[in-house]
Amino acid sequence: MAPSARLLLASPHSPPALLGLRGCGRRSTVGLARRGGGCARRLRVVRRGAADEQAGATTRGEQAAEEAIEDPAPGRDLVTLAACLVGLLTGVSVVLFNLSVHEIRDIFWDGIPLRGASWLREEPIGEVWQRVIFVPVSGGAIVGGLNALRSSVKTNSNGPMSKIKSAIMPFLKAVAASFTLGTGNSLGPEGPSVEIGSSIAKGFGNVFDLEGGKRLSLVAAGSAAGISSGFNAAVSGCFFAVESVLWPSSTDSSSLANSTPMVILSSVIASVVSEIGLGSDPAFTVPEYDFRSPTELPLYLLLGVFCGLVSITLSRCTSLAMETVERLQRATGLPKAASPALGGLIVGLLALMYPEVLYWGFENVDILLESRPFTSGLSATILVQLIGVKLLATSLCRAFGLVGGYYAPSLFIGAATGMAYGKFMRFTFTGPEPLLHIPFLDVASPQAYGLVGMAATLAGVCKVPLTSALLLFELTHDYRIVLPLLGAVGLSSWIASPQRFSKRIRSNLVEEKSSIAQQANSLPTQNKQVKCMDTADSSQELCKIESSLCVYDASDENMFENLTVAAAMKTNYLSVSMTTPLVEALDLMLAEKQPFVMVTENNRSVIGLLALKNIQDFCRAAKDTRAQDEVKEFLVSHVYQAGECKSCSVTPQMPLTTAEKIMDSHGLDHLPVVSEHANLQDSGLLIGFVDRECITIARRAVAMKEFFSSTYEIGKEERSSTDESR
Repeated sequence: MAPSARLLLASPHSPPALLGLRGCGRRSTVGLARRGGGCARRLRVVRRGAADEQAGATTRGEQAAEEAIEDPAPGRDLVTLAACLVGLLTGVSVVLFNLSVHEIRDIFWDGIPLRGASWLREEPIGEVWQRVIFVPVSGGAIVGGLNALRSSVKTNSNGPMSKIKSAIMPFLKAVAASFTLGTGNSLGPEGPSVEIGSSIAKGFGNVFDLEGGKRLSLVAAGSAAGISSGFNAAVSGCFFAVESVLWPSSTDSSSLANSTPMVILSSVIASVVSEIGLGSDPAFTVPEYDFRSPTELPLYLLLGVFCGLVSITLSRCTSLAMETVERLQRATGLPKAASPALGGLIVGLLALMYPEVLYWGFENVDILLESRPFTSGLSATILVQLIGVKLLATSLCRAFGLVGGYYAPSLFIGAATGMAYGKFMRFTFTGPEPLLHIPFLDVASPQAYGLVGMAATLAGVCKVPLTSALLLFELTHDYRIVLPLLGAVGLSSWIASPQRFSKRIRSNLVEEKSSIAQQANSLPTQNKQVKCMDTADSSQELCKIESSLCVYDASDENMFENLTVAAAMKTNYLSVSMTTPLVEALDLMLAEKQPFVMVTENNRSVIGLLALKNIQDFCRAAKDTRAQDEVKEFLVSHVYQAGECKSCSVTPQMPLTTAEKIMDSHGLDHLPVVSEHANLQDSGLLIGFVDRECITIARRAVAMKEFFSSTYEIGKEERSSTDESR
């Protein structure tokens, strides 16, 4: 009876049941003669048990389907309706945000002319220097107080009032951005507009308890509404949501398809509301421009190269400024609340010589493009100087804690770059005394190069090439600009996109090369590992520069912000060496029911991760080229030499969101966890692994702990109030 009991308990699809049936079949010639079909009876028992289990599973599936039908969770139609409401509220909020910026500017600058900050060049410096310096400083002081208030709210947001406090945070940030921009500091309003839209979307997601793809779709709709209402460009808003939210965050194509109607509706509604509240005029005035000849295309491509270099300069200058300010705060004890005022002081001092660096809406861009009447254009020399000064002012504003986006500064820098380039090319090829005379080359007006430079620089800085190209096309309504525009934007994005090593990664790379030099000579794994780590590093750098490009994150809730890989990693793992036969690696996977093994060398220095899928792909490719008897002689190193493995690793203190981004960008489900590279001897030691299941479990556990903590706090407050009433 014991064997029958074991067979009855076995699942019809599990290996033990299959082994039992095979054993019964081998003994069938003897068993059937002696026992009169005992094996058949056991087989009938197994089949009957399997049938009962299948019937039970069917019943449970029907019950689950009925529960799913009766589940009150919002469906797709309700989420679409929520996306429309998000577009409406975002449009209204962005209109109020822009009106508040204008009101603050009128109050602080006392009705100074609206023709842009260049009017300061016409005024005696002795009459305006006090206002030019102290208005940005006062704005920075107010922003510092608001930042301190935001930090205190964020620190004390673990109790039952956490949802209310989380709703206050975006409002305080929008107010801080209003004072930053209203007092002329060198940032822009479009980034805060996107964050306003995403915050409203997250609020709706919390109200309806949305998760996964539905929440992602709603956040994308909010981001699209923010850009659409900020630039009054609905099409660009849709593509911005795709580039900045859906593509980086979606793990399957269905999320993109399901999100498209919501994004479009939200973007259109927000654009209509913005047009009603702020007028139908575009964000900046498109100047008169012309295109002379297709032979100009190489000149536009060269402009794209320059804009890409300028974009890299802005990104690196911002990172350097942030590091410098952090060191300054640590060395001098400068309070973070006082830092924005110091940033405003630097902007004011720069504005004494170059008033165009002050934020004055897009009027300053109009001055650069010479699109406003009764304004004189700036020389190419001043335009080049403005590029450097604007780079410095924008980087320092971000580093010192002022609040705003990088879209408007990118457009300003791009306009200055394009106009200076266009004036130089026109002087070189078609001036009164051209330096080079090419008969078939007729250079267009500098305004054409200024428009293309704006899109190319925006694409290079914010990594949104489609949005940048469509934004300029949507504002100009001119098909002739598309070809040079796409060429310059593509080149600028390509130049600005290569992964760049930070100092930390460079030092780690030197240590890794010294410890595994022999392996690096034969296997191309280290470059891949550094590339994976640098992908996450460049992503974090982009988020620091423009936070509106990272509005959707699995760690949006405060409880997940400080969750690291160490909280989710597993320390029990299987390891093999490069000389291990593939058959032995497969035996280990089968014995432990684990779809991967770690590949290490002496002293547990990690080389990479070998998954079952890598072996399958390798065997399919090798089956046609190798003899059958050679298959058993394959080693782990053969799989690596064939390039089937992607070697990426993370460290225990790395945020879980960074690990997820590495998994998503490289199509991985598991990552080795290595030591923190404390010294040369411990460089790259394997200490465990993390996978998607570990991350999910860790987040659920943290969420439940937060739930119990909140419940306890609520009960504690109720008990205290009851005791007081007694």
